[in-house]
Amino acid sequence: MKDTVVNAAGQARLARDLFFRRGELPEGLLRDAIERSWQRCAGEGVDPSAKGRPEPLGQRALKDAWERNQLLLAQAKPIVDDLYLQIAETESLVVLTDPRGLILYSCGDPAFMSKAERVALRPGVSWAEAERGTNAIGTAAVERSPVLVHGPEHFLDRNGFLTCSAAPIFDPKGDLAGVLDISGDHRGYQKHTLALVRMSAQMIENRMIFERHGGELMVHLHTRRDYLGTLCEGIIAFSDSGQFLAANRCAALQLGLSRERMAQFSLQGLLGLPLEAALERAARASHEPVALIAHGDGEVHARFHAGVNLSFRRLHAVPSSPLAAEQKPPAARGCALLQFGALESLSLGDARMKSVIEKARLVLGRDIPILVEGESGSGKELFASAFHRSGPRREGPFVAVNCAAIPEGLIESELFGYEEGAFTGARRKGVPGKIFQADGGTLFLDEIGDMPLNLQSRLLRVLQERSVTPLGATRARAVNIFLICATHRRLKEEVAKGSFREDLYYRLNGIRFSLPPLRERTDLDELVSLMLETESGGHPAPLIAPEVMALFRGYRWPGNLRQLNNVIRASLALVGDGPVVTRAHLPEDFLEEVAHLEAAQSPPPPSAATLHALPLGGDLETLEIMAIQRALDAAEGNVSAAARQLGISRNTLYRKLGRM
Repeated sequence: MKDTVVNAAGQARLARDLFFRRGELPEGLLRDAIERSWQRCAGEGVDPSAKGRPEPLGQRALKDAWERNQLLLAQAKPIVDDLYLQIAETESLVVLTDPRGLILYSCGDPAFMSKAERVALRPGVSWAEAERGTNAIGTAAVERSPVLVHGPEHFLDRNGFLTCSAAPIFDPKGDLAGVLDISGDHRGYQKHTLALVRMSAQMIENRMIFERHGGELMVHLHTRRDYLGTLCEGIIAFSDSGQFLAANRCAALQLGLSRERMAQFSLQGLLGLPLEAALERAARASHEPVALIAHGDGEVHARFHAGVNLSFRRLHAVPSSPLAAEQKPPAARGCALLQFGALESLSLGDARMKSVIEKARLVLGRDIPILVEGESGSGKELFASAFHRSGPRREGPFVAVNCAAIPEGLIESELFGYEEGAFTGARRKGVPGKIFQADGGTLFLDEIGDMPLNLQSRLLRVLQERSVTPLGATRARAVNIFLICATHRRLKEEVAKGSFREDLYYRLNGIRFSLPPLRERTDLDELVSLMLETESGGHPAPLIAPEVMALFRGYRWPGNLRQLNNVIRASLALVGDGPVVTRAHLPEDFLEEVAHLEAAQSPPPPSAATLHALPLGGDLETLEIMAIQRALDAAEGNVSAAARQLGISRNTLYRKLGRM
């Protein structure tokens, strides 16, 4: 693939000479998408030799753009940050834009950021194709499909040092919501980058569907049963009356129908299953897949999940049957389903958790604000959800907001809502805001310590007056909420530093619960068993080899329950239908961390020089190649182990191997 891209770059240079000097473009010199883009740019009068650098939007205009794209930003930012961690040290930049190519957010290697600044690859600048010529962002938006633009394929001469891979992001209605892009130096091109961007764009689209419609009836489907639960599965949301609400691109692919065509059918018309039968299946704790003959006579396998917006009353209205008579609201089993359980479901044998739960039960139904402290991933939201499910507000909504995951410019409208016309791009009829959405139920504010000071005063006023005033509104709306806050910070220390209001701290700290980190819990075996059972989706769960359990018990789990659940999920994917999860089925990044821990507890390994004596003489590049080859031989081809032996990062070793 890399050779193909290098050849394409050579052909692109020839094409530039013919196209820009003679107005000729022989067929076959450029990939179809690039050729179409060049023709469009020429028709728009874009100057390939343009030198000027566009000025970014002012801060106010950029904040307006953030407001217009708050759903995209809130759901994409965690994916963008995680994507950057995967490509760190590769001299690259991850970029998120709105549907018109305006950069909303970016993060990248400091060494490359200065190069990117030369061509204004930064927030507030538009990379629309009509303005910046052929480029991955603008061209992906026009083509509405993933695009790679490498080196001289860029229409503007000054962008020729870039290699860019971009994929469009579509909202739950199927409209273009934005573009995700990775840009870097063309000399560091990696063939997997476009696939990585496509997968990340799909993850963002799925998150947007769950944010908008996760409380409704969700159908997960695929023509192959074993693909359920993967990124390839289709996802469709239906209302409680069975009307189509939204679908991802994979659903359209699996059913062979466009989203516009799907919207013309009810659940029964599309999947051939009556609504009541779908709701009954959604109520089953096992969520066992069912084979269906979908519209168009194609067989698909589907799982059904009922979100919290579908009341239990609606679920119990399903016509009775011997099976339905035995159904109960799904109990919490493992990390993935704890949010549906009560407090008792969190007690698996650890004494500290048992004490926390017993104290929590004593304050159920009392109007006492709760502050939950604990490390990231220790289960603060699961505890808050379980508390809500155990109390008198269980039939009301549970609304969770992560204050650290929302850009600062969007927190105010996200929490308090806004009226129509409150700002440029405000939606018709406005948005009620999370506080008002929690009316009659529970509002969970995670990472409250990251809330900006100016919004802390507004939150305090809401708690005191029991009312909320949306942006642009002149009248307050009464709200009846129970508040649970959580943080991994020591709020008392934040108060002392002046970054958290003292009066709000005492308002929130009615009673405090501290959750133990996973490394200090004594119920690890029970947690692993429940996560295995839950993530196996009704299939027999494999056993865990004693060696693996020993690794689990000796590991410190800095990511706590979230990290453990991710390791379990990855291991199940790697073990397939195997009966036992062994060390070979554990994810590579986890094994690397375990290896670092083992290395710290054992004598240092021999240096590369002791493996084989390198010959004297020869050029530096030859010696480097020989050192890498011998390190790989000694590590039996394990790139991570070889990188540690050489004292360099895995990404650095991959780059060196690429050059070799």
